[in-house]
Amino acid sequence: MSESDEVRAAGRILPYPAGDSTVVGVVGDPVSHSLSPLWHNAAFAALGMDWLSVAFRVPAGALGDALADMRAFRIRGLSVTMPHKEAAAGLVDECTPLAKRLGAVNCITNQNGWLVGDSTDGAGFLAALSRSVGFDPRGRRCLVLGAGGAARAVILALAEAGSSEIVVVNRSAARAVVAAELAGGVGRVGEPGEVALVDLVVQATPLGMDRVREGAGGAGADVLPFDPALLHAGQLVTDLVYHPAVTPLMTVARERGASTVGGLGMLVHQAALALERWTGEAAPVEPMWAAVSEPAG
Repeated sequence: MSESDEVRAAGRILPYPAGDSTVVGVVGDPVSHSLSPLWHNAAFAALGMDWLSVAFRVPAGALGDALADMRAFRIRGLSVTMPHKEAAAGLVDECTPLAKRLGAVNCITNQNGWLVGDSTDGAGFLAALSRSVGFDPRGRRCLVLGAGGAARAVILALAEAGSSEIVVVNRSAARAVVAAELAGGVGRVGEPGEVALVDLVVQATPLGMDRVREGAGGAGADVLPFDPALLHAGQLVTDLVYHPAVTPLMTVARERGASTVGGLGMLVHQAALALERWTGEAAPVEPMWAAVSEPAG
């Protein structure tokens, strides 16, 4: 039994963090808005673990230096956000088969200096839909706006969950083709107007982030990538943007009678999966949700 274990056994809990705390974090730019440290620290508290999560601002092009520091300072794990997900896939020592297929990494685990990149976005997305509204993609027609790292993770997850069709819409046709190919025979490139024909619409671009504007046509209608009149009751519209909590797209979708899910749930669940990879412990999802759901006092 270690000294810290003996102290706990005696009923005296050492304050966290201690001098030998295990550190994890999130890298991105910007990153000051990230909620990852909040919910990971809530999880560590619930598990009684002397671990600490912090945010590291890493500008574009500097991820290689950050990963060298990860090894040097024995940082156990990193969540990876914009603009580094694709770069991370080429900088880690090993990618899981899923991350290699996606060409994107959002979770890095330091295994004694050997950095393993993985993607938890897709599984986190499906878990969020199930928890929030009980949505099952099997046999459903889906449309994904975007072809970046998060969009690709969602496309592959929907395909593996049994969606009957996945339409990819993106400004770059070449990137749309690559993303649609992840879905195999059920994937294809489409047009924005096809949102009227699907069961699930996934907005996987930064559109609408921090751009809420009042006026005729609904909040932020000018940033929508398609005619909002195409949305209708019976659809589920989900926006991976989580700030603001209710995006312009979600506002218009609700006005049109569609159900909506914001981006926060996907982030909580992907963060929970990352924590499990770093710690080997089952993530306490409910305390993580509570950390971001309760109003600040």
